[in-house]
Amino acid sequence: MPTIAYIANQFPATVEPYVEDEILELRCRGARVITSTARSAGHSCPTPDVSLQPLQWFALLESLLLLVRRASAIGPIFVRILFHGRESLNRRLRCLLHTWLGAYYAVLLQPFDVDHIHAHHGYFSSWVAMVAARLLQVDFSLTLHGSDLFLHGAYLDTKLTECAFCLTISEFNRAYILRKFPHISPAKIIVQRLGVDPSSVPACAPAIRTRCMVLLSVGRLHPVKNHSFLLDACARLRDQGVDTLCLIAGEGSERRFLEQKIEALGLANRVSLLGHIPHGELEPLYTLADVVVLTSRSEGIPLALMEAMMREKLVLAPAITGIPELVKDGQTGFLFQPGSLDEFVARLWWLRGAAPSLDHVRHAARAHALAHFDRNTNLHSFGDVFLARMRRNPIPVYESPVLQQI
Repeated sequence: MPTIAYIANQFPATVEPYVEDEILELRCRGARVITSTARSAGHSCPTPDVSLQPLQWFALLESLLLLVRRASAIGPIFVRILFHGRESLNRRLRCLLHTWLGAYYAVLLQPFDVDHIHAHHGYFSSWVAMVAARLLQVDFSLTLHGSDLFLHGAYLDTKLTECAFCLTISEFNRAYILRKFPHISPAKIIVQRLGVDPSSVPACAPAIRTRCMVLLSVGRLHPVKNHSFLLDACARLRDQGVDTLCLIAGEGSERRFLEQKIEALGLANRVSLLGHIPHGELEPLYTLADVVVLTSRSEGIPLALMEAMMREKLVLAPAITGIPELVKDGQTGFLFQPGSLDEFVARLWWLRGAAPSLDHVRHAARAHALAHFDRNTNLHSFGDVFLARMRRNPIPVYESPVLQQI
C-alpha cells in the first residue's frame, strides 16, 4: 500500500475533525499516512509526524541545495511566480518564501519515501505540498472548501494545473472552479462531501417557547463568520420588542471586538460568548436552541448546520456557495440573502411565530442530512476515490537527463 504525506496549515485542529477522519480512513485501508503541519502544533494530540515549525536550520540549508540540484523541476514554478498572473509584489515575495518551504518540506519527507502528497485546504500549505511533490517526483492533490477558494485563492491556477486531482466539498465549488479555470479538465475536479456521524447526533425535541427565542451560533470568532451582523440583528430584535437570547460557541481573534460591540449595543444580558465548547459538550446547547443561525460571508458547507439538521433543529443561513445544497429554503431549513439584515430579522420574526407548525421541516432536515451528509458513508467514498485516483495517475518526471548526471 502507498505512503501518503498529508499536510494542513495546522494539524491537528479542533475545528477541522474531518482531517483526522480522512487520515484514519486511509490508514484503515492499509495506507501509511505521514501527518504534517505547516504551523507549529505545540503540544496538540495527536502529534504530527512532520512539522515545518520550528525551523531546522540544517534542513533549510539542505533545501536550498535541493532547489539548485532540481532546477529543471522547479524552474516553471519560479517563472509563474515572477512573470505571470496579477499577484502583488508582496504576494510574489511570500510565494518565493513558500517555495523555499516546499523544498524544506521535501527534505523533511525524504526519509519516509512518500508516494503521494495531499494538502487539505488551498492555503499556503498547498503550495508547499505542490513544490515538495515536484522535487520528490510524486503526485500532489488537494481539497478545497470555501474561503480557500473564494477569499484566499492566490495561485490556484497553478495548484489546479499541477495537481493529479482536486477534491471539493460541493457542486457549487466544482462549478465555480471549472468556470473560473476553464483550462482544467472536469475529470480532475471531484465533489467529495463532508458529513457528521448520525450515531453521535440524536434527534432532539424542538425547543418551542412563547416568550424568549434562543438563537445558537457555532463557529470560530473570525471576521469571515460575521458575528457582528448577528449582534446587529439581536439589537434590532430587542428594539422591536422580541425577547431573545443569543448563544455564540467559539473562540478566535475577534473576541475582544465582539465584547466591545456587545457592551456598546447594550446586549450583555441577551448575548453570551461561550468560548470554545468541546464537541462532546455541545448537545445541551443544541437542545436549548430554537433556531441555529449562521451569518458567514464565506463558507463551505458547515458541519454545525449538518449537526443541527440531524438534530431536527430549525436553521437559518445565508444563501451562499454550497449551503443551499444542504439547506433547501422552506424545505429543510431557511435561507436569507447575504448581508440583508432586514431579511434576516424578518425571517427570525416569522420563525418565532411559525415554529410550532414546522415539524415537517425538522423531519425533512434530518432526512436530507442523513441521505447526503452521513460522515461514515462519505468517508468510505473518500477512501475509494482517493486510492483509485492515486493508482490512476503516473508519477511525474521533471528532471532533465543532463542534470541527473551532474
